[in-house]
Amino acid sequence: MNQPMPPPSEQWDVLLRGVVDCVQQEDLKKRLEKAYQQQRPLRVKLGLDPTAPDIHLGHTVVLRKLRQFQDFGHQAILVIGGATAVLGDPTGKDKMRPSLTAEEVQANAQTYLDQAAKVLDASRLEVVNNGDWFLKFGFQEFIQLSSRMTVARMLERELFQRRMKQGNPIGIHEFLYPLLQGWDSVEIRSDVELGGTDQLFNLLVGRDLQEQADQAPQVCMTMPLLVGLDGEKKMSKSLGNYIGLTFEPQDMFGKVMSIPDALMRTYFLLLTDLDEAEIDRRLAGHPREAKGGLAEIIVTWLHGSAAAAQSREHFNQVFQRKEVPDDIPEIELAEEEASGGAMWIVPLVVRLGFAKSNGEARRLIQGRGVKIDGDVVEDLDRQVDLTGRPLVQVGKRRFARAGWAGSGGSGRDRP
Repeated sequence: MNQPMPPPSEQWDVLLRGVVDCVQQEDLKKRLEKAYQQQRPLRVKLGLDPTAPDIHLGHTVVLRKLRQFQDFGHQAILVIGGATAVLGDPTGKDKMRPSLTAEEVQANAQTYLDQAAKVLDASRLEVVNNGDWFLKFGFQEFIQLSSRMTVARMLERELFQRRMKQGNPIGIHEFLYPLLQGWDSVEIRSDVELGGTDQLFNLLVGRDLQEQADQAPQVCMTMPLLVGLDGEKKMSKSLGNYIGLTFEPQDMFGKVMSIPDALMRTYFLLLTDLDEAEIDRRLAGHPREAKGGLAEIIVTWLHGSAAAAQSREHFNQVFQRKEVPDDIPEIELAEEEASGGAMWIVPLVVRLGFAKSNGEARRLIQGRGVKIDGDVVEDLDRQVDLTGRPLVQVGKRRFARAGWAGSGGSGRDRP
């Protein structure tokens, strides 16, 4: 450790902030006290299955909790699911999820680690891959592990009960997942395991397996699932209601500004270090100002203070003062792309990079999300005159000026 571990009284409120479940809380107090007396860090586990290449703010809720343990001198252990990701966690899934290849898992794992380093102190992080032990298991060892859990216990899980009632199939391999995640705790001898509230069953299985292996059962701590931009469902890339850690600062700032006002307290509590008195003070003021402060804190955390200040100024310029930003891409279309200097609005939106297909472009236009020189486009058949270098806007934050080589302009092609 770089510095002495502080007494448990200085750790307690921080470590319990935002926590939903803490099993067993009294045991955590005893472990913190013993760790302080012996200056021996607790082993704090977080498992991540790299089932997709990106991390979003929802993932950072539990990552931030792991970082708090790190900051108090405890040993953070990140378990990369090299084996379990191939199997697929059934948590939160009403249907069987498709399995990933080992190559997909490996590629995703690297991007996970790169992005997790934005939250965790990578210099004090122990990273292990559960493929290192599970891929060495023989047939008999898997049978022995499976015998540690009964079908009746597994069917206590609300997820499986719901799927049975809905008539959705449950694969035998899905019963194995909690066992594998739980056995990770035995392998690394974890004192504490962190997870989302949807992971509580899996975390408790880890306690059971540790007791069977004559280890002290881990403390289980769960964090809330962050609600996404829609204000209804948990943040998810598949639902499109997420803010990715790789988002550009201006886009990240704008996305935070778009969250419903009702979510601000939760976002402040789970994504910032402000104390609750300061959060209350900010929320008592104008919602836009409070949200701007929240967005600036988050962008500063992930991109730095300079990027946050520039993003706030850009947002104010475009949305509060209704000004057009200075750094608009100017995209020059070839003469053959626009017959006579005009182009159909649908492929124009695609060409400018605002949509990936004509179908997506049509939906944007039908949703009144496309403007030409400030006017909403209502005609799907509109031919846009490019000779005057019109300003095309999609949504609230995306702009481009479209030019035509045949008009003799000198725009820059910067898609």
